[in-house]
Amino acid sequence: MTDTPIEDAATPPSVEDLAERFRIARARRAEIALEDRSLKAVEKDVVWTLYEGRTWKQVGEILGFTGSRAEAIARSR
Repeated sequence: MTDTPIEDAATPPSVEDLAERFRIARARRAEIALEDRSLKAVEKDVVWTLYEGRTWKQVGEILGFTGSRAEAIARSR
């Protein structure tokens, strides 16, 4: 592990003002959280659609994990 901060597109090195860098990072985190909720909804919808006429085990096999994980995704756990 390193003590050097990781720079990315959300906090470009050209932004020297620390308060501004903080605001940029916080705004990007909010964007990512919104995108994450949207993608989780897509996953949930896909899992429920696959479940029609199948067991949770079969859905899990299609998606590459266990049936209990498929059910957990469908039930948002």
